[in-house]
Amino acid sequence: MAAGGSDSAWGKALGTAAFVAGGLVVGTALIAGWATARVARTVITPVRRRPQNQTIRSFDESVGTVTLRETPDATMPGRLGLWWGGDTGYAKLGGLIERADGSVTRELERVEFGELRAGRSRISGYYYLQPGELGLPVTSVEISTELGEAPAWVFPAPEGAGDERWVIQVHGWGASRQEGLRAVRVFHDAGFTCLLASYRNDGDAPESADRRYGLGGTEWRDIEAAIDYAVSQGARSVVLMGWSMGGAVVLQTITRSPSAQHVAGIVLESPVIDWIDTLGYQGNLLHLPDMMTRAAMRLIESEWSGPITGQGAPIDLRSMDFVARASELSLPMLILHSDDDGFVPSTGSRALAEARSDIVTLVPFDVALHTKLWNYDEAKWTGAIAEWLGANIPAEAPAVSAAASGGD
Repeated sequence: MAAGGSDSAWGKALGTAAFVAGGLVVGTALIAGWATARVARTVITPVRRRPQNQTIRSFDESVGTVTLRETPDATMPGRLGLWWGGDTGYAKLGGLIERADGSVTRELERVEFGELRAGRSRISGYYYLQPGELGLPVTSVEISTELGEAPAWVFPAPEGAGDERWVIQVHGWGASRQEGLRAVRVFHDAGFTCLLASYRNDGDAPESADRRYGLGGTEWRDIEAAIDYAVSQGARSVVLMGWSMGGAVVLQTITRSPSAQHVAGIVLESPVIDWIDTLGYQGNLLHLPDMMTRAAMRLIESEWSGPITGQGAPIDLRSMDFVARASELSLPMLILHSDDDGFVPSTGSRALAEARSDIVTLVPFDVALHTKLWNYDEAKWTGAIAEWLGANIPAEAPAVSAAASGGD
């Protein structure tokens, strides 16, 4: 009897343990599934509130200085933007003055708006916020896309340069047209009309039905519309410049759009060349298990995952590996990328440059972070673009035949 009772108690204990263990397994699986879904949604959901990951410790507007917590962004030489108060205030920062005791003091060039105060803030590669700051003629236009009218800025070429050569700026993930303002001057000086485009779900252009990024797989249609607009205004030769995810948009455009016939070359800044490589890199930075990162990618690619991710259609990430698709590329290409990029690894840019050394010119940086190459070394950045334009995009744009342009 005692033996039987002991067996019964042991059985009940095992049963309880099994139930608890099963609950833990189920709970862990649910947590992992939730985290995987969150990662997938984050990748394709446009950001509206940017993280305030910097700290203003003190400032002195009378002498023009601001002291920040020491971070890679805060210690990077060059000109930068500083936001605070949930992006209600903005100032332009100049060079480094002092580094000491975990703090960095920089030149405070100008407070553009808002009352400067200590506390949470963020540093941005944006330096110019409004097109009028460049001191160049500019027009606001609307570009007709399949979703509606998308606003754009057009800076005409210098007088006497003609209107045949255009550059279309394509901003990156979580960014806007302001990102490309830094590039206007070098193209303008080279005789180009500059168009800074918006595209679906970026906060300026119309939203898609799912309000999700296509990582280049849908946005290219809006850049196709921008090319068509440029051609309607006299462009006979177009350069596409893509920043970060804008690089993926540009690569999709030149390989999928009939309007790519008008594109003479491309410039890529800190570009996404391979989304699988990029997402794997970001997963490692976040210390995510490889299994979770791969699962998030599968969700993005799956037909059935729409209710989880919110996306209207799956995204074929493998088709966005342009190292694997290098043989399909034919246009001259300039890539500018920093090896310490904390968001998009330079490995894809280097691999593509090696695979297609016949058409790709790679200008590497060492410590310029992500999309801050102009900020870090404006002379090197603008010099590289000007030299590449002179060597690859002739001043006299070639005529497009009626057959090639779809004419009668």
